Amino acid sequence: MAFKVLITKKIPEQGMIILRQNDCESVVHESYRPISRQRFMTEIKDSDAVISMLNNRIAEPLLDLGQKLKVVANLAAGTDNIDIQACTERGVAVTNTPGVLTEATADLTLALILSAARRVVEADRYLREGRFSGWDPLLFTGSSLSGKTLGIIGMGKIGQAVAKRALSFDMKIIYHNRSPLPEDVAAPLEAEYLPLDDLIQKADFLSLHLPYSPEVHHLIDKEKLEMMKPDAYLINTARGGHVDEKSLIKHLKAGHIQGAALDVFEREPLLAPGLTDLDNVTLLPHLGSATKEARSAMAKMAAESVCAVLAGEKPQNIVNPEVYE
Repeated sequence: MAFKVLITKKIPEQGMIILRQNDCESVVHESYRPISRQRFMTEIKDSDAVISMLNNRIAEPLLDLGQKLKVVANLAAGTDNIDIQACTERGVAVTNTPGVLTEATADLTLALILSAARRVVEADRYLREGRFSGWDPLLFTGSSLSGKTLGIIGMGKIGQAVAKRALSFDMKIIYHNRSPLPEDVAAPLEAEYLPLDDLIQKADFLSLHLPYSPEVHHLIDKEKLEMMKPDAYLINTARGGHVDEKSLIKHLKAGHIQGAALDVFEREPLLAPGLTDLDNVTLLPHLGSATKEARSAMAKMAAESVCAVLAGEKPQNIVNPEVYE
């Protein structure tokens, strides 16, 4: 008898091949819109596994319907959209896809830093609108990266990968983490640990790379934004909830900080009113891991996790190992 796997968005074929090879029948929500709550509630009732996306909230009401459910494989490094405790209480394994998106997200972070510093999106729009009349020594002058200070909040694998890239631009690296990195990790990155407020005050580019939890909701709020240099930039490729978008908009409008570049948003996919009206902010639709290589690897990892659990094995990237104790 085949296992039923509910997949809440179409995933790369590499993941589907693995599921088919392991006697799994997949039900895929293929619309570009998120799966409706009603359909999720209907399909989960006889599902053995779910491959979920980071915008799917999976908590008690839904889990109560999934009496056959054995695993939720989240197609993301984070799992803040899943009630881990509720899953554990029901014996449902939760997995994620760490590591494979590190390089892609770090690449995008550098792209956003460069885009903000060199006003790429603003200049592109200016040119497309037919306003370019010739070279001008003051036209869209931006900021260089060489010699500037990059402040990284959250120095995990992605934060370290960003620091490594920034070194090639001759940037100074400062960071804040729950605890300082071991010396053998920090030394090659030439990274200096600082308390959070000190880091915010010194950074020319402030980049967020920490996982989301209620404790760090609006970590960058009105008070923290006021600490930033007036010529500093805020970069966020982590989670939208880290930033108080309303306060950010006010600071950008007033010129209290130079600019921002955001790949994630508080109420995604909705944007805070006024954000799209600003020229000094670069906005992307959550593309951190959006390379063919990374997304294929994520799909493969999620599928392998599902198959391992359904075969009675402990998956490699288990978030709640307690279910196997």
